[in-house]
Amino acid sequence: MRVRLAYGETGLEIELPDAATTVVTPRHHPAAPDPAAALRAALRSPVAGPALRDRIRPGQTVAISACDGTRPQPRHLMIPAIIEELAGIVDPGDVTVLVATGTHRGNTDAELREMFGDAVVDTVRVINHDARDTASLTYAGVHGAGVPVWLNSAWIDADVRITTGFVEPHFFAGFSGGPKLVAPGLAGLETVLTLHDAARIGHPSATWGVTHGNPVHDDIRAIAAATGVTFGLDVILNGDKEIVAAFGGDLPAMHAAATAAAREAAMCPLEAPFDVVVTTNAGYPLDQNLYQAVKGMSAAYQVVRPGGVIVCAAECRDGFPDHGSYREVLASAPSPQALLAGISARPRTVPDQWQVQIQARIQAGARVVMHTSHLGDEELAAAHLEQTRDISATVADALAQAGPGARVCVLPEGPQTIPYLTGGTA
Repeated sequence: MRVRLAYGETGLEIELPDAATTVVTPRHHPAAPDPAAALRAALRSPVAGPALRDRIRPGQTVAISACDGTRPQPRHLMIPAIIEELAGIVDPGDVTVLVATGTHRGNTDAELREMFGDAVVDTVRVINHDARDTASLTYAGVHGAGVPVWLNSAWIDADVRITTGFVEPHFFAGFSGGPKLVAPGLAGLETVLTLHDAARIGHPSATWGVTHGNPVHDDIRAIAAATGVTFGLDVILNGDKEIVAAFGGDLPAMHAAATAAAREAAMCPLEAPFDVVVTTNAGYPLDQNLYQAVKGMSAAYQVVRPGGVIVCAAECRDGFPDHGSYREVLASAPSPQALLAGISARPRTVPDQWQVQIQARIQAGARVVMHTSHLGDEELAAAHLEQTRDISATVADALAQAGPGARVCVLPEGPQTIPYLTGGTA
């Protein structure tokens, strides 16, 4: 059986034994025939509350939050749709688009133009949020379970605040989109570190598909509710990253409707665990670095047997990456088990430890083998990972070692579809 994996921009084909292989792909949902019309409908006939135009008045300032370049949000369609709705009411000079980077690096001008289109970049102000720039943050109080909240001042100061995103299962926040475009997307470092502390990340309900009762998402919702969002706009994407459906309106109801649709589209029950799971991080732009590829590993971990093998194909053209603390934290202990112990013992959260915590938990329970094009064997070894140049051969060897009846599961689109064992949390 030949299976094509989402890898970089070109994909990657592997060969697997027919009888032993289960392939899990997103349920096919055709793209909306007219994406612009779907977005207009979401803005004009929202899930809950008035239409966007009925929520704004002349002379008001508007801030729009959007995903950064590591996410496949169709920003080039969503932001122009909103600007079109604002036309005649709000001056373009009073509109600011904030790239909700969280703690990720800011996007370059060329990247912003690719993400939003020249017309947006040349018409309204586009700003990369910087969680470490205290001068650009405003304190908004303590919310949720004791979270000190610092948010981007341009967001806090705006009269109208609009979140835009796309909704898919998230490996510790439950689902993406919605309130995540406020925090951690536009939050200061102290806020982000609190939301990602070891206790929250280690909670059993901080996982794929769970929002309520998930300490991470509970606090994210509380922050968005306390600080105020005028309107939320989220979309659901198919495997080709095309808009399937759009949802707009009051943030809680809008996001609930979008997550229900995403759950049906992107979560798949399976009866028994597998000896080997092959996964990806859904190709470019999601597999730009090893940090992001932890999501693909986590998707596979949901259905691999204890002590089984995960093979993760991620191009990693941006390396670990070099910015942030992920690489440093990974190398701070000699084993995944030691990393988990060290993170749990830390009195204060350090940047990116949450990604390392999840990765270490996976590696403590399964052997993880990477296939990358831009990270060397020694670099991966420092991250306690192996590398394979031939995924097909590695899978064949792992199945042989597992013995008769061994089975392999393939997630060609990685975290675009989240498998789970029946009876599990999801």
